[in-house]
Amino acid sequence: MKGSSIAHPIQGLIKYHGLKDDVLRIPYHDSISVATSPTNTHTTLEFGNFRKDTATVDGKQLAARELERVVSVIDEVRNRSGVRKKFRMESRNNFPSNVGLGASASGFAALAVAACSAADMKLSLEQISVIARRGAGSATRSVTGAFSRWRAGFEDEESYSYQIASEDFQMGIVVALIPAFKQTEDAHKAVLTSPFFHSRLAFVHGALAEMENAIRKKNISKIGALAERDSLILHGITMTSVDEMLLWRPETVKVMLEVRKMRSESLEAYFSIDTGATVYVNTAPKNVKEVERRIKALGIETLTCGVGGAARITEEHLF
Repeated sequence: MKGSSIAHPIQGLIKYHGLKDDVLRIPYHDSISVATSPTNTHTTLEFGNFRKDTATVDGKQLAARELERVVSVIDEVRNRSGVRKKFRMESRNNFPSNVGLGASASGFAALAVAACSAADMKLSLEQISVIARRGAGSATRSVTGAFSRWRAGFEDEESYSYQIASEDFQMGIVVALIPAFKQTEDAHKAVLTSPFFHSRLAFVHGALAEMENAIRKKNISKIGALAERDSLILHGITMTSVDEMLLWRPETVKVMLEVRKMRSESLEAYFSIDTGATVYVNTAPKNVKEVERRIKALGIETLTCGVGGAARITEEHLF
């Protein structure tokens, strides 16, 4: 009863912020993201006669809240499959975690797919995304991968992800890596205290329609412009909630200003920032090398990505 999976992290394009159900992680509105490759999480999970549930990520044994989130996903698999055994899990990221690169998304997506495989459950990716959501909301879109939309819904089975466009549509993504510890869960809990949150709810439905239309038309400039604006709105809410979370660092602003300078010089590039300090720079594939050169010239480490596919089962086990 062993399964392994590989999943890609995601960049939010129209991001989600805030949960109307903290336990089931059901959000206030839909969201759209793009999976990033070659960054990925590789996870192996086995059900067996173990003394207790254990989970390891990048060599670190999980405990307390981190382990609870893993168990919440596996308990749902056990409930649906009838498996009653303890589990052992090992997971590895080929990219740095807790720098705003969506490690929780790929981690819980890979976990859910591996666990369903180990329990011999025959589910679609959309159905698996419902299970993955219990660990991290963004994991729904990491399960279906490429360009995906997470339907908020009102009840458990209604809140799932589906793919809008496959990885055949490629976009250039240069990541400016800016380390800054943050707790995404804290940010989600505080959103209702921002005076701008309800304005975002009114704005986001039109933005979602525009973004989906731009993706279907493969309009990278429009995708980039919409994601950039949505990033500013998201962080405006984060900064004006009761915790007044300032997640940007000086390097974050430096990259944002450089991206605006690129555009003024006819190099089309757009910034996008999830809940953290790291900046994604979206551009056409032909512009990636020049965009990367400009970001590196600021003294900032970069990572170049393309569009990744859906989470998948692999026969390569980690133990």
